[in-house]
Amino acid sequence: MVAQDPNIGRDLLDGQFRILQKIGSGGMGAVYKALQPAMNRMVAVKILHPKLANRKDLVSRFRREARAMSHLSHPNTVKVYLYGELDDGSLYIVMEYLEGRNLNQVVRKEGPLVVERAIPVLIQCCGALQEAHLMGIVHRDLKPENIFLSTNGGLKDFPKVLDFGLAKVTERELRPGSIMLTQEGMVFGTPEFMSPEQAQGHVLDARSDIYSLAVILYEVLTGKLPFEARTPMEFIQLHVTKPPIPIDDRIAGKTFPPGLGQVIAKALEKKPENRYASASEFADALKVFGGQASKGFTAMMPAAVPSSPGASPASPASPAAAIPQPAPSGAGGGAPMSGGARSQQAKTLKMEAQPDQAAPPAQGSAAMMSAPAASAGGGVPARSGAPSQKAAVSRTAPMSAIGPEGKPKTPIVLLIGVAVACLLAGVLLTVIVLKVME
Repeated sequence: MVAQDPNIGRDLLDGQFRILQKIGSGGMGAVYKALQPAMNRMVAVKILHPKLANRKDLVSRFRREARAMSHLSHPNTVKVYLYGELDDGSLYIVMEYLEGRNLNQVVRKEGPLVVERAIPVLIQCCGALQEAHLMGIVHRDLKPENIFLSTNGGLKDFPKVLDFGLAKVTERELRPGSIMLTQEGMVFGTPEFMSPEQAQGHVLDARSDIYSLAVILYEVLTGKLPFEARTPMEFIQLHVTKPPIPIDDRIAGKTFPPGLGQVIAKALEKKPENRYASASEFADALKVFGGQASKGFTAMMPAAVPSSPGASPASPASPAAAIPQPAPSGAGGGAPMSGGARSQQAKTLKMEAQPDQAAPPAQGSAAMMSAPAASAGGGVPARSGAPSQKAAVSRTAPMSAIGPEGKPKTPIVLLIGVAVACLLAGVLLTVIVLKVME
């Protein structure tokens, strides 16, 4: 008989939340549906296994997800309400509860989506990523399992981008004590959806996410991936060395609007500089294929100005980092199937890579699992929101202006100005004294 999950029925944070049921689980922790009585609403609570609390890499990944998502406010990014640490040392994130299914579940049940339905979904995801990229955040693990089609509020096909557990942020976003988990030569992500530079362990920027999003669109439209491969390592090698199968040639007898294949092909270019420069630019290229609704979504694209004073655009940034504050991941998936199809859920891998070689070595180990996808009709983690009381660094000032105690430093320019003024005053006083003495 299966033992009862000890978290079921548990009250968190002095009764602020009551856990009702588990809706997803994985190697790092679990996601639960919970009631927030004071607000009379359901939430999703992600909890890291207490036994992993001494794993600094996993704790940093969990915290990184919470902090990355707490910076974001786009409606198509899952919302974070609260995050921190429980009395037993477990890390948690409280997120919005979503009804619906992830994109992988939708395609598996209904088959490939028609262009007019798929394009608006992907354009809205571009909006969520555009905001993240402008704030220096690169997702790094985009896949259909991490795009959830919510039905909340009676809406249909309203996508939410989930699981920023592998998110790469600029060094400026780091806080004291953060671990630099993402280093050149290390490969993190899901092989089927990795960009060539990610597969080789290179430094990533926003264009890596654009490549992954194009692979997702390709699979959503055809039910197949852009390469014929049987293993994760084969996918990695093909991302690096082989051109993708043109989408117009992927399914016998299936045709797509003229020009769509070229747009996808550009987003799947091996060299980042040959792809679209931003998620907004990719969305603009797609909107002509998605009908009137798509044009409305691109009109609401986040402006190309970072909305956080300390953030910088996610253009070729230095290898990025871990962020402090919680966020576990859930169930990983199986290996891809033959014929370019893949199994029920893609698995996130962490591997050593050799950046100077054309293809990475075959010594991958499944060390990082992606966030659990809720079963059909279940809830799932959500977007961004305000951080909990554990967030020590103010978002209103850049890190360089924050002292060790979290208080603003005295600006150096002001100190220099005072010193110069004192010097000039001293010189003037000396001249006056000499004139008087004469």
